[in-house]
Amino acid sequence: MTRFSIYRLLAILMLSLASSLASAQNWPTKPIKIVLQFPPGGSTDVVARILAQSLTASLGQTVIIENKPGADGAIAAEYVLRSEPDGYTFFLASNTPLMQVPLLKKNPPYDPIKSFTPVAFVGRYIYVLVSSPALPIQNAAELLDYARKNPGKLNYGSFSSVTQLMFASLRDESKLVMNEIPYKGEAPTINDILGGHVQLTFATPTSTLSQISEGKLRALAVLLPNRFPFLPDVPTVAEAGLPNLKPVTFAALFGPAKLPPEIANKMSVALNEVMLRPDVRERVQKQGLSLEGSNPAWLERFMKEQLIVWGAAFAAAGMHPE
Repeated sequence: MTRFSIYRLLAILMLSLASSLASAQNWPTKPIKIVLQFPPGGSTDVVARILAQSLTASLGQTVIIENKPGADGAIAAEYVLRSEPDGYTFFLASNTPLMQVPLLKKNPPYDPIKSFTPVAFVGRYIYVLVSSPALPIQNAAELLDYARKNPGKLNYGSFSSVTQLMFASLRDESKLVMNEIPYKGEAPTINDILGGHVQLTFATPTSTLSQISEGKLRALAVLLPNRFPFLPDVPTVAEAGLPNLKPVTFAALFGPAKLPPEIANKMSVALNEVMLRPDVRERVQKQGLSLEGSNPAWLERFMKEQLIVWGAAFAAAGMHPE
């Protein structure tokens, strides 16, 4: 390469860098799209729209939710990773496309670390360990004692990879013999507990709060670091003396790979400020998500740690790449 070519290349690179910095400083100048792996109307869709409405006011640009369901979230993920890293397309993702898809496919369609830019942790999905009131127990300690004294007599409903992992951890670490009954969804699982066909499951508050308040289900523990405000008398799994269920069921915001750090940080700050608002927190918690927040660096560390945790949990549950 000639000296002239080198100078010209350096000049182009400097102009590109200056343009990129200017774009980041002026961002946003047009509507922002947040892509969601879920169809409209579900709890996560409601959460996304609550956050988008508040972000619109904070950023001064309309924040739009675009639903791209299917393939365990891989359709939404691949749409975002192919988008321009200009700060106008983000991915509000759960653990399914970022843990399950990469870890349970022999040929993963993307790398959850290299294909995306971390922006902010949003929160943990809330799961409640519930039992049938017909079961002769009052709390988690009595559940463990009953299960050990009655090996093979307890049936638990499993309707997702998350519930499989939770019960695999509970079963293996507590040395319990219980029977897994697979279901195609949360609603039929709850119906069968109410009908006396199975005795236990981990379920979301949106499916269980009314039945818990009416005494049709017994809440034994919540899968959160702190107590859930809508079930203040129900202990966390740690308080209840249950094994530490390490895989975190989460929602987090990402951009495409190579998103300028200035934009990632600006979006992170805006989102964290929104999530601190009491009205936003209350509305989101009612949808079964406990808001937490983070900066991009924390989310990157979290992702690397959770990939190890989820990989080990899948292996322990007998779930292998296909």
